Amino acid sequence: MNKLIEYMNRSFAPKMNKITRNAWVSAIQESIMGVLPLILVGSLITLIMILNDFIPNMPNLQPISDFSFGLMSLFISFLTPYFIMEKLKKSDRKLVAGLTGAAMFLFLLSPTFNDEGQIIFSFERFGANGMFVAIIVGLLVGVVFYLFSKMSFFKESSSLPDFIIVWFDTIVPITLLLLAAWLFTIVGSFDLYAAILSLFEPLNYIGQSFAGFVIITFISVFLYSFGISPWALYPIIFPIWMAGIEQNANLLSQGADPSFIHTFETMMAWIWIGGMGTTLPLVIIMLLIAKSNHLKAISRVTIVPSIFNINEPVVFGAPVAFNPILMIPMWLNGIIIPAITYIVLSMGIITLPAEVMQLWYVPIGISTYLVNTDISGLLLLLVNLVVSLIIWYPFVKVYDNQKVNEEKQPEEV
Repeated sequence: MNKLIEYMNRSFAPKMNKITRNAWVSAIQESIMGVLPLILVGSLITLIMILNDFIPNMPNLQPISDFSFGLMSLFISFLTPYFIMEKLKKSDRKLVAGLTGAAMFLFLLSPTFNDEGQIIFSFERFGANGMFVAIIVGLLVGVVFYLFSKMSFFKESSSLPDFIIVWFDTIVPITLLLLAAWLFTIVGSFDLYAAILSLFEPLNYIGQSFAGFVIITFISVFLYSFGISPWALYPIIFPIWMAGIEQNANLLSQGADPSFIHTFETMMAWIWIGGMGTTLPLVIIMLLIAKSNHLKAISRVTIVPSIFNINEPVVFGAPVAFNPILMIPMWLNGIIIPAITYIVLSMGIITLPAEVMQLWYVPIGISTYLVNTDISGLLLLLVNLVVSLIIWYPFVKVYDNQKVNEEKQPEEV
């Protein structure tokens, strides 16, 4: 165990952090973070619309969600090349790159035109279904713009204003990118959007399977236990989450039962109890049974943040990260809790989330009820909480005894 921690600390963690800081990866991460406020707006609207069951003739607020959460892929297609240019120190052309990304994305949606000159898009392609396409378009635009940023029609001594130089220097990459989209979509009558989506269909399928669900959750927890931000995995995980909740919404609108388990809402409601790694039970145990002054103090400080699913204070303050005694139960939680949740939800006895509800900061229990308004979901939460308490308990006892002995040593000297 000590050798594993030494390796992770010396070699693996620095490499993962280097990947996370890579301009191309971090640009995707920041693009996703950039649209989170709009996703939260969609979540709030969903929360408010629960009142429709109790207040007659309440106005339909769904269009607000449609034009925030529902346009997520369009926003990603703009933000990804924008942040790539910013990260690669080409800020003078980041806005043009972002606009080109949005234009190319719209082109690849294969819109149709009627006799009246109206353009017709399939609205579902703007949402979570189009995230992979938006990311690929954003990366492609970023690559082309970066390559062409190394050449210019003008000499460095040119007296022309910088923005004029950028205008002319970006004409070629813009033309090439939109020409490529035109060749595929108009000339070739090829639905590149559908083709790209079909390429990533196996990834969505794997992510929605039992093994994929448990493994992806465990890897995130494993990385977090070494202080590595799981954001490194979000370019892969986030589209799976978003596609899952959108597919559930489509099934529900067609009168069918939602069937996609791997969504952010599932994680928020039943797995991240107190935060990633299921750490609220750890804090509860420390608060109730800890004898060491250190763990008593940590539990008092971290109980309120943990209730609101903020667990950085306990992960790095207890600490769980790089602590062999507490890392093991965190890993076990990252395997056992997702496994229980998936098995129970796959039985169809609990309503699966079918509306975006990314209110992760809402206290656990309340958030569980909000994602599906199903009382039986609270029973699953209770089972997971009890199981997690059992997992954490013996390890906390060992660590607490160790801290008590450490605190006694100065008195004995």
